[in-house]
Amino acid sequence: MLKTIDSLGDLAGKRVLVRADLNVPLDGDRITDDGRIRACLPTVTALRDKGARVILVAHLGRPKGEADPAFTLKPVVDRLSELLGADVAFAEDTVGDSARSVVDSLGDGDVAVLENVRFNAGETSKDEAERQEFARRLADLADVFVSDGFGVVHRKQASVYDVAQLLPAAAGLLVQKEVESLRRVTDDPKRPFVVILGGAKVSDKLGVIENLLDRADTIIIGGGMSYTFQKALGHEVGNSLLEEEQVDTVKGYMERAQKNGVEILLPVDNVVAPAFGPDGPATTVGSDFMPEDQEGLDIGPDSAKQFGDALKDAGTVFWNGPMGVFEFDLFQAGTKAVAEALAESPAYTVVGGGDSASAIRNLGFDESRYSHISTGGGASLELIEGKQLPGIAVLEEN
Repeated sequence: MLKTIDSLGDLAGKRVLVRADLNVPLDGDRITDDGRIRACLPTVTALRDKGARVILVAHLGRPKGEADPAFTLKPVVDRLSELLGADVAFAEDTVGDSARSVVDSLGDGDVAVLENVRFNAGETSKDEAERQEFARRLADLADVFVSDGFGVVHRKQASVYDVAQLLPAAAGLLVQKEVESLRRVTDDPKRPFVVILGGAKVSDKLGVIENLLDRADTIIIGGGMSYTFQKALGHEVGNSLLEEEQVDTVKGYMERAQKNGVEILLPVDNVVAPAFGPDGPATTVGSDFMPEDQEGLDIGPDSAKQFGDALKDAGTVFWNGPMGVFEFDLFQAGTKAVAEALAESPAYTVVGGGDSASAIRNLGFDESRYSHISTGGGASLELIEGKQLPGIAVLEEN
């Protein structure tokens, strides 16, 4: 059982350090998807309503332990201010003089954001002592800790794991919702339980497939990873993404699925082009008729219909990974079709973060049509795999 904000008692006047996930995509200094900022609003608002002094700590990109202006959180602060309808203070460092000054100036209900936590080598250090020392400096800024960055709870990092051992700690509303939603999928799914997996590499999903072969009723495979499965069936895959070293593993999974009565659905047709890019020309071919000089970049219309039909009677659906290169107009139809079928399904539907969540927003779907859209691709996959996540374990009731 996760410790919740209510377990922290009266928070009026307390300095609450909140580990958020504000790692949003940027085009220059323009935020192209503010979903993760909006996802932290319920926790921030709840803490403000309790009179807390809210201190957000988060990362953006991979600045490698030192300050890099390309990864400043300043654009995030501006957008957060707009969404809250209130001024948000910004510290120009994470644990230095600016951070201390900004925190000291907060009044009850005020909000501040510390500069990118990954500008500090101690955040991600493999040296436990270095990591714990940085966590101590973070903890010195606050009275209590709230973990609300689900996208990082699978990481044993200072602002996720170590600081939770130094302060009274609890899960934020987002982390609570994420864990409850994903455990509903893994622990007692309403059947039939259908899993849709896509994305580039089958190796990224091996643990998920391994775990779900004993749990799912149907596993749908699309995207770049499907070509390794198609190769395992003996099909030509042309210049498509292929992990040759995983072909035997995939064959073993298909054999095990058959023994377990789990249906694996693979694309029956593909949209192909001579090379990766937005301009094509695009043609549709059967999965057993892939030209040697073409590259598969999306599932075809027959596959999209087959996958959609598999969702009509589902009780629970988990989706992680697009069906094709949805960023290009020519190759987004498959992902769009699956997103639409999922939205229309009467099932309990969970979108497992990452590119799938981005696709739903970028393709214009109403997020309320899905039961839950995760903010953490890697974290959601590891939970579905059955792994213990450090940032969750540290918040469990003893």
